[in-house]
Amino acid sequence: MLRLQQIKCPISHDRKYLRHKICRILGISADRLISCRIVRRSIDARKKPELFYIYTVDCVVSREEKLKKKIDGRTILLHEETPYRFPDEGEIPLSGRPVIAGSGPAGLFCAYMLASHGYRPLILERGDDVSRRKERVGHFWDTGTLDIRSNVQFGEGGAGTFSDGKLNTSVKDPAGRNRLVLETFVRFGAPPTVVYDQKPHLGTDILIDIVKAMRKETERLGGQFLFRHQLTGLEVREGRLAGIVVNDDEWISTEILVTAIGHSARDTFSMLYSHGLAMTAKSFAVGVRIEHPQTMINLAQYGLADPKEVGAAPYKVTRKLANGRSVYSFCMCPGGYVVNASSEPHRLAVNGMSYQARDSRNANSALIVTVTPEDYLPYGSDGTPAALRGVAFQQELEERAYALAGGRVPVQLFEDFCRNHPSTVLGDVAPCIKGDWSLTNLRSILPEPIGISIEQGVSAFDHLIHGFGRPDGLLSGIESRTSSPVRMERGETLESNIAGIYPCGEGAGYAGGITSAAMDGIRVAEAIRRKYRVTRDAGVNS
Repeated sequence: MLRLQQIKCPISHDRKYLRHKICRILGISADRLISCRIVRRSIDARKKPELFYIYTVDCVVSREEKLKKKIDGRTILLHEETPYRFPDEGEIPLSGRPVIAGSGPAGLFCAYMLASHGYRPLILERGDDVSRRKERVGHFWDTGTLDIRSNVQFGEGGAGTFSDGKLNTSVKDPAGRNRLVLETFVRFGAPPTVVYDQKPHLGTDILIDIVKAMRKETERLGGQFLFRHQLTGLEVREGRLAGIVVNDDEWISTEILVTAIGHSARDTFSMLYSHGLAMTAKSFAVGVRIEHPQTMINLAQYGLADPKEVGAAPYKVTRKLANGRSVYSFCMCPGGYVVNASSEPHRLAVNGMSYQARDSRNANSALIVTVTPEDYLPYGSDGTPAALRGVAFQQELEERAYALAGGRVPVQLFEDFCRNHPSTVLGDVAPCIKGDWSLTNLRSILPEPIGISIEQGVSAFDHLIHGFGRPDGLLSGIESRTSSPVRMERGETLESNIAGIYPCGEGAGYAGGITSAAMDGIRVAEAIRRKYRVTRDAGVNS
């Protein structure tokens, strides 16, 4: 197979044009091109407003040996595809069902892979199924009435369901899990472009249907989902898991538990820690959301106010500041919404979300600053374990945000943020926010190093994207749930110090987005497969 890189095509081209371009590069007739598969597609805006697609394509051609002279190792390469392979089963008989706590990307993909190979997993989800969850989230945004069990953070699909749905990842993956995740999404309803676009995304509206379809297939394969069922306790005997407690009153016997609980399951972190599960505090980031008109971002990135053929423009900015901290954009949502993403009473957090069309009037992204255990060590009561001080830090910031605007999302103009002065009137930028909001002094709730870093970062980014530091740009907060504040330790077999417990995904500290969490769920499924074989008592699918 030949791999061709750096194939440049105008945005408005069709498949026939791409095939013609491939044949011209290789110097072959059209009948010799047996097949071609797009591996990667990115947008080239260096000559904006004239835009191009850049392709990497794998091709099968007849009489390939005659093209050896054209193989240069840069634009034309020999390529051998290595398909993903799930491992062979292990030797230890598994008579009961493995239990997976959480049905976000990590838990869902772990369950799907195990169910596909006869393990009949039992999936516990503290929130609702995704359809009911959508209703509850909408009700919260409309009324402010929070369901602490089912919200933007908790419920089928995980926190990523109400986000921009980005599917790109920087995780190195020679085993092919990344492609498997993307192809699985396509199988269950995603557009085929997510497999090869450089920055693929699935809006909340599409993700909801995909999550539901994956659950139904997992059930058909023998898996079982229990909603409104929260992991609340463990039974550990001689260092090994013997069973779990659900909803404080139901005991389930199991020798395998996958903890794919997500980055906001703070009560579960505490419960696991109390049972001796090894975990440590880790660095994460906090900050605010910033909104600009999407037309401004489009002009800056593409030279067009309305680039219809390629959609709303994204951006990514980062800056190392003189104070030693870094400020950077995160979870950028072109044509998106800021959302009230709270999950606990009297605490408020925000996130960003887009629908598939990315057609709101504003772009938004988190502007966040890394904090380390040294930064948040003073937070929490005297009895708060060091491993959970990051949780206490997040909670205090969220309590301040809630109190500042009476449970509404606090919003501030950038010029007022710089002056540390409450905003009282909007400029030309009107907020696109899911949930009630209020103008106030957001700067007042931030630790001083965070506030200074955001102010300096926005000003610096104005040199990269014209208008980024406009006075009427809108900041909202607090963005506190960027990643888990803890890491659950696991060994080479991916088990924790308690045998039978497999920490998994973003909540356990091993992922940073939908795709990487799904890939980690697959890794854990592989680890279980390598160790255990399914017995008749486990109910092997016929």
